[in-house]
Amino acid sequence: MWRWAVVAFAVAAALVPVPTMVVERHYSSALYPLWQSWMTRVSNLVPVALLDILIVALVLGWLVMVYVEWTRREGQGPIGRLGRILSRSAVWAAVLYLLFLSSWGLNYRRPRLTEKLPFDSSRVTAAAVRTLADTAVARLNTLYAPAHQKGWQEDNRVDAALESAFARAQRDLGDVRLAEPGRPKRTILNPYFRRAVVDGMTDPFFLETLVASDLLPFERPFVVAHEWAHLAGYNDEGEANFVGWLACLHADEPRQYSAWLAVYSEASAMLGRRDRQMLVDRLTSGARGDLRAIAERVARNRSARVSDAGWRVYNQYLKANRVEAGAASYTEVIQLILGTRFNPNQ
Repeated sequence: MWRWAVVAFAVAAALVPVPTMVVERHYSSALYPLWQSWMTRVSNLVPVALLDILIVALVLGWLVMVYVEWTRREGQGPIGRLGRILSRSAVWAAVLYLLFLSSWGLNYRRPRLTEKLPFDSSRVTAAAVRTLADTAVARLNTLYAPAHQKGWQEDNRVDAALESAFARAQRDLGDVRLAEPGRPKRTILNPYFRRAVVDGMTDPFFLETLVASDLLPFERPFVVAHEWAHLAGYNDEGEANFVGWLACLHADEPRQYSAWLAVYSEASAMLGRRDRQMLVDRLTSGARGDLRAIAERVARNRSARVSDAGWRVYNQYLKANRVEAGAASYTEVIQLILGTRFNPNQ
């Protein structure tokens, strides 16, 4: 009976609405920051991804459970054995879901940044998007030389320059308890990352930062900052892009350049073909070459079947977690950049 109680509790946790301000006050701004700071510090001490260990342990444990249940002599026949396997699997899934919610997932139910910041949707216009794209071109052209001259950190240490900039970005957003940055780690999911064109992931159980192995050096700062934003409880993808962009802008030229590459890609994708070509023509050969290198990396590793299936699943996952735009929420960073004012003089 207790097994079904666990499943019922998980179902209730998934379906019963909780006021966003309750989540913000008691979880996202109170309990979660304390847990995240401690858990990420612990996971940073381990050079391998703890999520990998969990995945292997779960798979092996589930296979052992299936074998034990199927080979038990007493009890029902094949249908009964299958029923026991399914019921135990449901309990396992329920426990994992409850751990996911308590460790990180409840942040999906906090208020949106557009509700917390001085956001004006009237500022988000087609002309503003074009202006932002023009700004991105200008910044990329200006930053290319100093960024490449200084270079980028490529090991798995926490980027100290980005760490201090990330702390400043959190203060800009009104965060009192600052998130602990995670050291970038590789994962056994890396083959999937590359074929599905996934640049990084935040481990929702051990609160680690996982990155794809094929990221180019000038892509890494923004991807890492994006994942750190998830560690700070900004689970929405567009919000994580915004926080990551803001953090990189507070850092030096290499990190700024990384952020503007990402914003250029998002903003230009919202323009027509003619406008996009005009932007490309205005880029210096260096910045154009970096964008071409990113496109070639994606084309070289991408599997259309894996990518399409993976993003369909992720789209449904986001919608199930109350992100109405689903995977399209990545592009909402443009709305946040254009619509947000941090002070009247900005």
